[in-house]
Amino acid sequence: MRGLAGKAILVTGSSSGIGLAMAERLVAEGARVLVHGRDQSEIDSVVARLGPSSSGFAADLAESETAQELVDATIAAFGRIDGLVNNAGIYPRGVLGETTASFFDHVFAINTRAPLLCAEAAISAFRAQGSGGAIVTVGSINAWCGLSTLTVYSMSKGALMTMTRNIADAVGTEHIRANQLNVGWTWTANEDATQQKEGKPPGWEKNVPKRNAPTGRIMQPEEIAAHTAFWLSDDSAPVSGQIYEVEQFPVIGRG
Repeated sequence: MRGLAGKAILVTGSSSGIGLAMAERLVAEGARVLVHGRDQSEIDSVVARLGPSSSGFAADLAESETAQELVDATIAAFGRIDGLVNNAGIYPRGVLGETTASFFDHVFAINTRAPLLCAEAAISAFRAQGSGGAIVTVGSINAWCGLSTLTVYSMSKGALMTMTRNIADAVGTEHIRANQLNVGWTWTANEDATQQKEGKPPGWEKNVPKRNAPTGRIMQPEEIAAHTAFWLSDDSAPVSGQIYEVEQFPVIGRG
């Protein structure tokens, strides 16, 4: 068992998808998890399944006050906060050349502003406790460039890399670590719905071109969750300020 036992961790966007897999993995490794989402019934179902090592809080990260509310809810539930996973995000398609200000602002409010506000609220709590902490932010492989239909999304994730390095540099002497996972193509119910809407048949995720996924399949949420647990745990200390590519192929220098 790695160094997660008893730690209290806030995972945003953890009532479904990759965040849910993270919550399940962290509880299995002995941590206590604040489950966040926007659907109270969905959160209640997850908490009932995870048991007493979990608590839930419903809120919209598009609202600026949500970040502090989530950190406060974690402390209220468990008496402290030891880790934050900035997982929640949206990835609406857009057409390059047709971006509206409202579309841009909405994507950045959730994907970029909210992680920063959550990190700042968590750092304040870490400092008050005097025992350090760990922040893991979920980025995307698209942060390096992205598709023409994901320009704004890719920009929002690219900004997180600067945020992660900046935080790590600013608070490293306080034993607060910040690292980022640039996640590659991973199966979720939402991604499945998007791909089928765009014409792919059911089961497409297990039969993709090896150029896109050398194993012939895309990754599963449980695989991302395993990396998250490592970067939150003492096993990855004292490393900080790193952008870790959770991908099946090298991003730079690929032949």
